[in-house]
Amino acid sequence: MPELLIELFSEEIPARMQARAAEDLKRLVTDGLVEAGLTYEGAKGFATPRRLALTVQGVTARSADLREERRGPRVGAPEKAVEGFLRAAGLSSIEEARIESDPKKGDFYLATIEKPGRAAEEIIAELLPKVIRGFPWPKSMRWGAASAPTDSRFAAPGAEGTASLRWVRPLRSILCSFGPETEDPEVIEVAIGDLVSSNLTFGHRFMAPEPITVRRFDDYVAKLEAAKVVLDAERRQNIIATEAKNLAFAQGLEVVEDKGLLEEVAGLVEWPVVLMGAFDKGFLDIPQEVIRLTIRQNQKCFVLKDAANDALTSRFLLVANLEASDGGKEIVAGNERVIAARLADARFFYEQDLATPLEEWGKKLSAVTFHDKLGTQAQRVDRIARLASALAPLLGARHEAAERAARLAKADLPTGMVGEFPELQGVMGRYYARAQGESGHVADAIRDHYKPQGPGEAVPSEPVAIAVALADKLDTLTGFWAIGEKPTGSKDPYALRRAALGVIRIVLENELRLSLKPLFADALKAAPAASGAHEVAADLLAFFADRLKVHLREEGARHDLIDAVFALGQAANPDPPLQGEGRGEAPGWDGAKSAESAASLPPAPGGATSPLKGEERSKPLGPAQDDLLVIVRRVAALGQFLDSEDGQNLLTSYRRAANILRAEEKKDGISHEGEPDHALIHQSGQEEERRLLAVIESVEAHVAAHLGEEDFAGAMAQLAELRPAVDAFFDHVTVNAEDAALRANRLKLLSRIRVAMHKVADFSKIGG
Repeated sequence: MPELLIELFSEEIPARMQARAAEDLKRLVTDGLVEAGLTYEGAKGFATPRRLALTVQGVTARSADLREERRGPRVGAPEKAVEGFLRAAGLSSIEEARIESDPKKGDFYLATIEKPGRAAEEIIAELLPKVIRGFPWPKSMRWGAASAPTDSRFAAPGAEGTASLRWVRPLRSILCSFGPETEDPEVIEVAIGDLVSSNLTFGHRFMAPEPITVRRFDDYVAKLEAAKVVLDAERRQNIIATEAKNLAFAQGLEVVEDKGLLEEVAGLVEWPVVLMGAFDKGFLDIPQEVIRLTIRQNQKCFVLKDAANDALTSRFLLVANLEASDGGKEIVAGNERVIAARLADARFFYEQDLATPLEEWGKKLSAVTFHDKLGTQAQRVDRIARLASALAPLLGARHEAAERAARLAKADLPTGMVGEFPELQGVMGRYYARAQGESGHVADAIRDHYKPQGPGEAVPSEPVAIAVALADKLDTLTGFWAIGEKPTGSKDPYALRRAALGVIRIVLENELRLSLKPLFADALKAAPAASGAHEVAADLLAFFADRLKVHLREEGARHDLIDAVFALGQAANPDPPLQGEGRGEAPGWDGAKSAESAASLPPAPGGATSPLKGEERSKPLGPAQDDLLVIVRRVAALGQFLDSEDGQNLLTSYRRAANILRAEEKKDGISHEGEPDHALIHQSGQEEERRLLAVIESVEAHVAAHLGEEDFAGAMAQLAELRPAVDAFFDHVTVNAEDAALRANRLKLLSRIRVAMHKVADFSKIGG
């Protein structure tokens, strides 16, 4: 079947736009072909710095003939309705329509519309100019005489002004051929301004600039390769990665992997050639993150590390776009000169920053606005320090260390190095803190308190860093919630969803036992515009519930089990808010009790006392469901229980009881909740009723005991004890007895089953 080949050849396309542009070209062309009635077997788009290309295989040679009958208005309908029908049907007069009779609706007009199929060449010639002129580049430009304003005295004849073609960079040629494999393909004529399509392309700008005649896609790829152009971006990446690895290995080195840089560099070259350069070893005194960013951002080069000890070396790899006659010596030398100059600048910034203590840099934050409604960065630091100090005892951290780290956490923002490389905020703060003698816990917390900034980044794991990271994110969330700046739809300009997910991951991955609402309440005390704090905290907790559901679903948990656990906690949280200003005080603790409680805790890593791990601190589940770790453990236990035969059978019994209750309560117009009459059961009930009542009472007691110990698996196992008694009840007892008292009592007994099971989870939310 015929194959379509398109190439749009231009000046250099920015690397960041290439992959999306190749997909857009594929989408626009294939959608247009299908809309015009053609089909195809497969399509693939390609991009290099100077071209977009598309191959579409198995295109039908002609669209099918269409015959359609379109029903119109009734005979005698208003003139406007008839005119609309004629336009839609493509008729010049009503005489071209015929009249059909409907026994119920009377006579009406009917038009037969016949559309003959069209040749694929005609469709492509009509489609491609529309694709080119409407191409969705993020940024584009006009060029040449045709782009001059039409009312300018300098405009050339035929100037189109703003109507002239826009493209990402000047478009130089269009290749468009179509035809079967057994014949020479036909050039589809496409004309846009001065450009007319052909079967010509061009190779490498310097090594093979002459025009190349191509036939079909295989021929196109082979001739481009011979002309020093690798069409496939993925193959260019593989070439670069392989050559870089081999070149480094030969020197006993390893490439510091950088997927983003690899993709970018592959978009900068059509014929990748990897070369090695070096810089003065004296620059290795600069932090390695600075060296890597300087070389990456300024020269798009890869840094190398020693394979033996992972230490950064003074070698780097660059990717040239040609095979130089001198083997690349001049290219390497030019890059070495630029990198040396950039590293000299970086060393200057670093030394200047070190000359000023972090506290002095931090004072400059009073002149930096965080948000016009939330004050300056200095005011924000005060809030974070207070909250981090209050959190510290709960995490096994010294509150003095947590407060110190929080005070210095943002101090590197005004430094010269962070001004040059904003990505290094926190990282440079750690270097400066260590240089001025701060403890390792404080310095690491300065670096780690921003984490996690993405799903692939590890969370902080040291107590001081955890305290500052949580305080930072909680202040952000409560502050923006207090001023009404919540995420809406897909809009989240302050990355509040990411902040909430960060809190969730820190809590879960460190197995922290924290109640969120007291933390919200304490953070809101210092937040500007903190009126209605209770409502803000409740709304923020609901937001966290949604984020946790998303997180758990991504981890593979069933959404219905998550809903079943979340449905338990609708009551207000009875826990008290954080007390005091953070000097040794924690949520729900007073100063004296905090020391006593901390002394009784097992030692944390590093000698501190900490309830970091869930098993180290027992706390019953409160009705507000604001302890994330408890919720996750309960969901996991529920999933394991329902995977068992007992769990599935008990769920079936629950649904039977719930369905009967729902039907009878709807019929009676009343709820049958409440304690059943024990005396009536023992006097007039059946043995299965008496047995079920006894088992429910026993199971409820044991379930409550297991929940008190947060032994959710044990609580589920106790629920399974209900199954034999429930099965026997349904097998031998008639719920809708003729005796009204017995019927009402048996419905209350069913309600008691429901209540007992809802102590663990709301089983009505569970599907399957």
